[in-house]
Amino acid sequence: MLNNLPYGTLRAFLTPFLMAGFRPKVKGLRNVPAKGPVIIASNHLSFSDSIFMPLVVPRKVTFLAKSEYFTSPGPKGLLKKLTFIALGQVPVDRSGGRRSEAALITGLKVLAEGDCLGIYPEGTRSPDGRLYKGRTGIARLAIESGAPVIPVAMSNTDKIQPTGKVIPNLHRVGMQFGKPMYFDGDSTDLLYLRDVTDQIMNVIQAMSGQEYVDTYAPKKSKPDDINVAGEED
Repeated sequence: MLNNLPYGTLRAFLTPFLMAGFRPKVKGLRNVPAKGPVIIASNHLSFSDSIFMPLVVPRKVTFLAKSEYFTSPGPKGLLKKLTFIALGQVPVDRSGGRRSEAALITGLKVLAEGDCLGIYPEGTRSPDGRLYKGRTGIARLAIESGAPVIPVAMSNTDKIQPTGKVIPNLHRVGMQFGKPMYFDGDSTDLLYLRDVTDQIMNVIQAMSGQEYVDTYAPKKSKPDDINVAGEED
């Protein structure tokens, strides 16, 4: 309840300004189920993807972030915690094992509660606007939870807020939501996990029109978020 309060407050405050200033062009939003567990899988061009996309989705979109963002001391730490909560992010406890496994467990908990989980399968922002190879954590999540995957193509957010830029540029942002994709099968089969992930990425690429790169995107030394995509082949 308390976690939903800052999220709802920030959404109510930002929506009229962002809608008027950036005039989002949205297609296929009806493909997002009104209730029940769902995974929204998007390309990732800018930090602002995590702001624009959740604003148009009628239900709360939950992303995952390092638990350290929620435990920093002092007023600055509290502000950081409230900011991440307001952006719909929940902490990932990585103390018990690999980062990818901790993110998977947290993501499955979100889906088990019937909520909407936002994921960037590339695992980090594209450094050059191209679409990079997806990591297979999303396939495990989809198979083990039974939740549908809604592929999403964001456009122009890299022009709105290029990496390192604080004050955004005014450009019209685009979002296209694809039809639900359902997967079942053996979540321990690495070849199958790769195939499922590639199917999702192929749909995103077809919608976004981005050039596809069949390698993993290079990760920054200080990532701004952790996405449930961290399985390695």
